[in-house]
Amino acid sequence: MAVLSVAGSLDEDERPVLPPEFNWRDYTVMLLHVAAEIEHSLMVQYLFAAYSMGGPQVPEELREDVRGWQEVILGIAKEEMGHLVTVQNLLTVLGGPINLDREDYPWGSDFYPFAFNLQPLSADSLAKYVVAESPSTWSGPEATAIKERAAKASGDYVNRVGALYSRIDAILKNRDFLPDALFHADTLPYQASWDEWGRGYTRGERGQDAGNVPDVKSPELLVFGVFSRDSARKALQEIGEQGEAPALDEQDETSHFNRFLGIYRALTALTEDEQRLVSRRVAQNPVTAHRLNESEPVGYAAAEVTTNPITDPVTALWGHLFNLRYRMLLTDISHAFLLSGPVDNGGVLTGRGALVHRAFGEMYNLRALAGRLVELPLEENVPGGLLAGPPFEMPYSLELPHHDHDRWLLQRDLVQASRLLTDQLLNTAPASAGDPYLVALRESDRRALEQIEHVLSRKGCTR
Repeated sequence: MAVLSVAGSLDEDERPVLPPEFNWRDYTVMLLHVAAEIEHSLMVQYLFAAYSMGGPQVPEELREDVRGWQEVILGIAKEEMGHLVTVQNLLTVLGGPINLDREDYPWGSDFYPFAFNLQPLSADSLAKYVVAESPSTWSGPEATAIKERAAKASGDYVNRVGALYSRIDAILKNRDFLPDALFHADTLPYQASWDEWGRGYTRGERGQDAGNVPDVKSPELLVFGVFSRDSARKALQEIGEQGEAPALDEQDETSHFNRFLGIYRALTALTEDEQRLVSRRVAQNPVTAHRLNESEPVGYAAAEVTTNPITDPVTALWGHLFNLRYRMLLTDISHAFLLSGPVDNGGVLTGRGALVHRAFGEMYNLRALAGRLVELPLEENVPGGLLAGPPFEMPYSLELPHHDHDRWLLQRDLVQASRLLTDQLLNTAPASAGDPYLVALRESDRRALEQIEHVLSRKGCTR
């Protein structure tokens, strides 16, 4: 994403000012692109923080609490996925391109809460999450202290995510800015729906206990189809209320703000030694040090945030597999937005249904792979050194081919690449030989290839 200052004043009560080089529709699409990148970035950072938690170093008396905090943060990350998908619907209804990109280590928009940073859970990282999700009315001594801690941890003032959504809503509600004709109801069949993406969740009933942790409420995934101005504003309102608390009611556990604030208070009540034991010694910002030209000497480009290359060869293979399955998840979501219609036809998955089904499968794969990476060494032959953690590296491109046939060829390419990595781990890494997860993944990929070949052979799937 190009670095561009387009926020202007973030005062939510002011009438929006149109920046140079835009009209109102294009400015709205740009702001939604920023919103998508923020939701994606927050989701990944929350996942990394949650995956870092736990481990044998956690004292016995804290393990139940830590497991509960981890499940809460995983639930918030899942809800961020719902926000990300709903923003794609908002882009679609306005005729804009979807955006599954992410603000990475370089950053520049005035709306981003803080610089992207994959780091284990700590009081400092929690302070940033609390402030990013906070409502505009949050004030008082505790708020001031947490805001100061967040600013110190991030090196700058932490922006509220709600300010961006307020800006977008201020544009959406004004018919002079966006006439009704710009909202394309005929895009609804291409949009994500709750019936497709709310799998395993209960609509409007977050009070249910999560299946594996007592007293931790299951997340509520919000996915809204958008077909008009009112439905667009309703979607933004619901996303905003789930992130912020609509009113400062500390008994309300539905907002991300209150859930993060509760964990922050509990964590900072521990001694500093106890706080350090909540998470594993996972490296910040692990990267696979991917080299595309082996004939050139190794060199690393400067980054604004320090990265930690994974140099243990076996761990690096697991990291590459994680990155590939992450790319497959993003590709499945993007591809599904290009297909319309139901997810199944008489009990048989359609192409769109297969992609949604596989996207859920990739979410489970990422959790399983992250669970391995937080236990594997970052560097080779360094006893007691840092652990790796999931790299979450973005692919070289998220653009999909123009022809449907070529999009399915890309799907086949990715599954075949996964099989190569899986076979390499099974056949050349003694510690991974016969690994049950890898064996099951290889079988899953075999079935996926059969399904893709069937689609490619189907009449009408041609260039």
